[in-house]
Amino acid sequence: MCRKTNWWGRRMAWMNRELLLGSQEKGASTTYGRKGRRLKRSTGVSLGHAERKLKSPSRTGHCCKGQQKCFCKYINNKKRAKENLHPLLDARGNIANKDKEMTEVFYAFFASVFNSQTGYSQGTQLPVLEDREGEQNKPPIIQEEAVNDELCHLDTHKSMGPDGIHPTVLRELAEELAKALSIICQQSWLTGEVPDDWRIASVTPIYKKGQKEDPGNYTPVSLTLVLGKIMERFILSTIIGHVNDNQGIRPSQHRLMKGRSCLTNLISFYDQVTCLVDEGKAVDVVYLDFSKAFDTVPHSILLEKLAAHGLDGCTLRWIKNWLNG
Repeated sequence: MCRKTNWWGRRMAWMNRELLLGSQEKGASTTYGRKGRRLKRSTGVSLGHAERKLKSPSRTGHCCKGQQKCFCKYINNKKRAKENLHPLLDARGNIANKDKEMTEVFYAFFASVFNSQTGYSQGTQLPVLEDREGEQNKPPIIQEEAVNDELCHLDTHKSMGPDGIHPTVLRELAEELAKALSIICQQSWLTGEVPDDWRIASVTPIYKKGQKEDPGNYTPVSLTLVLGKIMERFILSTIIGHVNDNQGIRPSQHRLMKGRSCLTNLISFYDQVTCLVDEGKAVDVVYLDFSKAFDTVPHSILLEKLAAHGLDGCTLRWIKNWLNG
């Protein structure tokens, strides 16, 4: 994924036109003596000063503000050696240092995190929905314009999925793919069938904290297809809109809510605590941290909660088949 360009497009970032002309003059100079040495010395000093200025910590931090991925990519390129995955300890206490052995250790641990209620078997019936009149219980129609808008706003800095199709390609071909993809997404939503390609994911363990030998100190991150993520956005927007309309989420919820974050949560908490302290009351705070909370959510209970809030059957069926993937 690169564009053919001339030498000027492949120059060093600190090589401006003035330095380029000076470098060419230095290379073509046949003057010896004091004048020639002075020319070569001044050109070399200017090149070194420009490179150090561009790579200075203050300049690098200012340019990468809001672009943490570019900054990390720059730092990783400057590393002399790439860190390999640390050897792991399996359930029996044996050391696994080969790729295949470490993969099996991660697979065994990640699979053990899920309890018996997490999965939703294919033969299990969906919760019975009440017959409701109106358009709110019908799945919305995926318009071609909405799909085109999602394709046009794909982040080209994101990684491509297991299919090897880069987001840049999908973004450039948005107009050609919008109609076909809208039909696929609409049929998948109505029938509840999830394409097998959308279930394929590249799982990468990300180190969090603690001992690197313990597989429990790693978080699995799944990299799925870009087209499948577009469908997930439509499902997610429908669920959030339906739950918000029925007031299924309390105002005290800040996590994973649009327009809210940890900062708004802290401001609300600080306001309540200060009011109680000003009134002379005691404040007791209890912090709870659930280990592997998102990995141990029973799918059956999740679907029953969504069904209780009146979510349509097509969306529930699609979520059930997607979770089983």
